[in-house]
Amino acid sequence: MSSSVRHKTLFAALVCACSVLLAPAGASAAEGTGGATFQPPPPPPKKATIINGKAVAPANAPRSVKRMIAAGNRLIGKPYRYGGGHQPFKRAGISRKAVLDSGYDCSGTISFALYGARKLRTPLASPGFMSWGRSGPGNWVTVYTNSGHAYIVIAGLRLDTGMRDDPSKTGPQWSKKLRRSDSFVARHPRGL
Repeated sequence: MSSSVRHKTLFAALVCACSVLLAPAGASAAEGTGGATFQPPPPPPKKATIINGKAVAPANAPRSVKRMIAAGNRLIGKPYRYGGGHQPFKRAGISRKAVLDSGYDCSGTISFALYGARKLRTPLASPGFMSWGRSGPGNWVTVYTNSGHAYIVIAGLRLDTGMRDDPSKTGPQWSKKLRRSDSFVARHPRGL
C-alpha cells in the first residue's frame, strides 16, 4: 500500500472517529448525519377499522381522534389535486362546517383531518408539518412528513394520498398498511 493511500485511509478513519466522539450522548448515526430514522407509531390502545373505505373509530378513542377520523372520512372519494385542501377551512357566511375543496393533496388531507379535531387552525404544506406539534410518534395520532410528502396515522390506520390500497383511485384513502420510510419525520399533536 502506498504512503498516500495509507494517509487517506488514516484520515478517513479519524474523521469517522471524530464524528462519533463529537455526537451528543445517545445520538444515533442517523442523528449525527442529520438523517431521519423510521419511528413507527406505538400500537394505539385500540385500532380503528375500515368499512366500505371509511374508518370507524374505536369506542374508547378520545373525542379528538373520533373527530379526526370523521373529518378524514369526508375526504374519501375526493380525487388527488396538487394544492387541494389549502384554502381556509371556513368561509364567512357559508357554513359553520368546514367547506370541502374539489380535491386534496397529501398535506391538505392531513390539515383537514387535524382541523376536524381543532388541532390546526390553518392548512399547512408538508414542510410546515416538520416543526408542527410534538416530536416523535404519538399514542393515537402521528403525522409523518418530509419536504415533499406527508401522511397521518390515526388509531392505527394510515390516511394517505400515496401508496393507496386501491391504485385505480386517486386522493385520500385509509389503509391498514403502514408505510416505512427513513426520510419522514414523526410529529404528533399534544396529548394524543
